[in-house]
Amino acid sequence: MIIDFHTHTFPSFLADRAIYTLGHNGRIKNYIKGTNDSLISSMNESHVDYSILLPVATKPTQTENINQTAIAINEFSEETGLISFGGIHPDNENPKKIIKDLAHNGVKGIKLHPIFQRTYIDDIKYLHIIEYACENDMIILIHAGYDITIPLYNYANISHILTMLDTLQPKNMILAHMGGWGCSSQVEGTLLGRDVYFDTALSLLRLKPAPNTKRRPEEAPPLSRERFLRFVKKHGASKILFGTDCPWDSQKNVIQFIKDSGLSDKDTSAILGDNAARLLKL
Repeated sequence: MIIDFHTHTFPSFLADRAIYTLGHNGRIKNYIKGTNDSLISSMNESHVDYSILLPVATKPTQTENINQTAIAINEFSEETGLISFGGIHPDNENPKKIIKDLAHNGVKGIKLHPIFQRTYIDDIKYLHIIEYACENDMIILIHAGYDITIPLYNYANISHILTMLDTLQPKNMILAHMGGWGCSSQVEGTLLGRDVYFDTALSLLRLKPAPNTKRRPEEAPPLSRERFLRFVKKHGASKILFGTDCPWDSQKNVIQFIKDSGLSDKDTSAILGDNAARLLKL
């Protein structure tokens, strides 16, 4: 089984505009159109069984619609292969109820994006949300490190992540982008071996620059094969999850990188899907 633990799609009426804005800001080119149908086509081509959708509430008012959509998508997961997490904003009123309602409706996790939500990950509002999610046995996936679209914001840098981890010691937590986008040296010195998962999103391959631009994306260098293998060895293959950040990277290409990296068959299978299946209780 292959499970992409880090993908994004947008409603059809919004997808073109969202892809253009994000691609323009990050100077990166998308691989797919950013709709559910385009993701399903990519999954079929790449032999991906499930993709996890990670919606982000950039305003408190977006949360209700995001979560209603997530619940509706999950009703057809067996047919589509799409599993949506829920969204929550640190400024939402009654976050405990939002989390409880998501869990009651079978939503398996939430996505937090400190940079888009303009809140430090060790802020008390996030700490409460993470606590409530843990109490309800939900997965918490956090954008970790910097962000290609606004690379100077440090709401989720390693020092703040460490404070959050030391304060809560949460279970079932995933730090996206191999522990921190643009922070691989700090990750290697501080986070490897901690009781958290990493996903591989935007961490293994060079990004495709947007057309009609003279500048490459302000990207962090991807992990070399040697460094990726070192991360896996030190952190443990059982704590690494295949993720792409599709539409911004290719499911097919990232799968091939992992298969060609020199890992054992057991570790390759664990990263591509076995770990995710266990975490999702599939």
